[in-house]
Amino acid sequence: MKVAIISFSRSGYRLSEMIYWVLKERDYEVTSYTKSKYTKKILDESQLDEESRDFRNTRMFSNPVDESMKEWTKRRFEDSDAIVFIGACGIAVRSIAPFVKSKKIDPAVVVVDEQGKFAISLLSGHIGGANELAEEVAEIVHGQPVVTTATDLNGKFAVDVFAKKNNCFISDMELAKEISAALLAGKEVGFASDFPWMGAIPEELKLYEEGKENPEIGICVSSGYLEHPFVHTLYLIPKVITTGVGCRKGTPKEVVEQVIRRACDEVLVPSIAMEQVTSIDLKAKEEGILEYCRERNLPFVTYTAEELKEAEGVFTPSDFVEEITGVDNVCERAALLGSSREGKGRLIQRKYARDGVTVALAMKKWSVNFE
Repeated sequence: MKVAIISFSRSGYRLSEMIYWVLKERDYEVTSYTKSKYTKKILDESQLDEESRDFRNTRMFSNPVDESMKEWTKRRFEDSDAIVFIGACGIAVRSIAPFVKSKKIDPAVVVVDEQGKFAISLLSGHIGGANELAEEVAEIVHGQPVVTTATDLNGKFAVDVFAKKNNCFISDMELAKEISAALLAGKEVGFASDFPWMGAIPEELKLYEEGKENPEIGICVSSGYLEHPFVHTLYLIPKVITTGVGCRKGTPKEVVEQVIRRACDEVLVPSIAMEQVTSIDLKAKEEGILEYCRERNLPFVTYTAEELKEAEGVFTPSDFVEEITGVDNVCERAALLGSSREGKGRLIQRKYARDGVTVALAMKKWSVNFE
């Protein structure tokens, strides 16, 4: 998680220092900033306070902010997963107001008062992780976390927290809100899954039973939209699909994209279920594939011909492909290898060829986690 911390006074600076170093030790990617007309004095005095340490190497952790708070906040909304304001809530609210868009994409925002008494989850409490971050920051400064989301206050199952924990895409945010409202009202909400699960299903959820009366509204964890277990079904789509790709040299991104989409449509798998794209190392610099992956923030993993040959199974052979690459099939083997990092994956779409592009899809072994 990439966290930006900003303070506005000497006392805030001291808290930011504590938060910065502890989060760094916990493997967060942290950057600290100081915004005040007294910034230089704050930094100079901090240097004087540490006579026995090399300040330049161990203490200079905060960056002075010369630009406006509006500009600074705009940059952090673009490059950070979370922002921690150390100061008044009003400063944070006025700073973030022009940039708040959606709980799906907004960064987590936490506000800590200058005495460290409270760490307040202000924005993106569930999906963005502000609730968890507020609790962690409160623990660091020995303060009290303040979480105001209704499901947390009432101890109810939170579908957005569950989706984030399981790395699932939420198909309909409005329906997700309706499910939260139903849970808070004590109404039955159904649960169905194409995947096995670990842990106990929360008591607020009623497991779907075929042929029996089920709740009208419910959650379905699935790799696609084919099943419709409830009248109003919220789909949670896990990222479990590896897309293996091969193509002619110089194939444009638009063609790669079109063929991948058609291959997904063949098995009714939404592209949002895609975890990564794989191919042979000869395609490591293939711009059409690289551009496709960049636009979707997908990893592009390549394998040598020798590694592809190690894939176990029956594949669609091609003498031409073997002559060019040294292996009889690229897309199916690459897809299967990519899906088998955490256990044996399986092909769900064999070689689909069109316009000089070949695509195969494999699904990794995966379980829903309630623990």
